[in-house]
Amino acid sequence: MTGRHEATDSPARPFHLAVPVHDLSAARAFYGGVLNCPEGRSDANWVDFNLYGHQVVCHLSAAAPAGVAGNLNLVAGDAVPVPHFGVVLPMDEWRSLGEQLRSAGVNFLLGPRIRFAGQAGEQGTLFIQDPSRNIIEFKGLYSIGELFRAD
Repeated sequence: MTGRHEATDSPARPFHLAVPVHDLSAARAFYGGVLNCPEGRSDANWVDFNLYGHQVVCHLSAAAPAGVAGNLNLVAGDAVPVPHFGVVLPMDEWRSLGEQLRSAGVNFLLGPRIRFAGQAGEQGTLFIQDPSRNIIEFKGLYSIGELFRAD
């Protein structure tokens, strides 16, 4: 083993991410209602969500994320907000999610689009933010093997 994390090293492992939120009811409505994430454990100050098999924990906090007022980085002609987190989906699921979000009236920070068309790593991308201004990117790929392709 080389110590590098290759896409073929092992089966996918879920990540755990904790984000600050200003209102747990709003977080439940967004993650549970809009994104259809099953709720896991919770307490008075936090709630777990299953975001495509990954654990996102919303912690009640007075500290607000920067939202789109944070840093922007130019990627393939788009001003991408940083920091953000997200999930990579098969292309058909990504397209369905984009339609689901449109139907739910979610405002896109960057609407669904194809990035790197015809190049290595061609991908669908869209950016949204939760009610506490945590920024989420969803990517769509035709093949997960393209995720780290550089040639």
